[in-house]
Amino acid sequence: MSKLLIERDGDVTLFTLNRPQVHNNVDADLAVELAEGIIAFRDDAAAKVLVVTGAGEETFCAGANLKGMNELFEHPYTYTAGPMGFALLDPGKPTIAAVNGWCLAGGVELACWCDFRIVADDARIGLLNKRWGLSLADGGTQRLARIVGMGNALWMIETGVEIDAYRARLIGLAQEVVPAGQALDRAMELARHIASYPQVGIRADRRAAIAGFGLPLADGLQVEVEICQPPCRTPEVAAGMASFAAGSRPEPPRPRDATPL
Repeated sequence: MSKLLIERDGDVTLFTLNRPQVHNNVDADLAVELAEGIIAFRDDAAAKVLVVTGAGEETFCAGANLKGMNELFEHPYTYTAGPMGFALLDPGKPTIAAVNGWCLAGGVELACWCDFRIVADDARIGLLNKRWGLSLADGGTQRLARIVGMGNALWMIETGVEIDAYRARLIGLAQEVVPAGQALDRAMELARHIASYPQVGIRADRRAAIAGFGLPLADGLQVEVEICQPPCRTPEVAAGMASFAAGSRPEPPRPRDATPL
């Protein structure tokens, strides 16, 4: 059986890391499947949103396979996708992590690779690889700080602290905390909402937000001009505006946190 299950739900693609017997850790085979799956999702015009989760409710992903570290640095996609098969790839489309149970080390890096994270209230999150002296090789030193700020990132990186879902939400790592067992359902619900929208504007905004992050405001605004203004004149957006003018008012999604902030 494949170590990465890939399913389609209309316009939404679901990746499930399928190694529950070893807490969905990523070995070289799974890394290759992840890289090839992301590339295929990127190139599939009919695929609009990607959701990533782990098989079972016990673990999202426990990181890299510590018994096969050498292989992770020798597979065909190590230097084009990253040792675990995702860090250097950008599908150019929305991605959501549905985090259930343990999310550790490279699993945190995978969750951070996604655009945002829906987290079950029983999740436990941490860079526990610090206990063995392992550095972050799949984007963690860069993406984590961009998500939670440098102080929180260095606190997690240097101490190897384990945090719960509510602390993750407090520092911005989790966008929603939902009851145990509901992270995937909620992520899929949001993915279907996103997939139902005209995609040209979403992809332009996503690209501009990522490209402009860290730039001086004036430079970031210029990035927005170059990336976001042209889609405003496309037929897809014109059709959307006509639908609005005709009275279409679809209900937006609203946060469904298990407890209030």
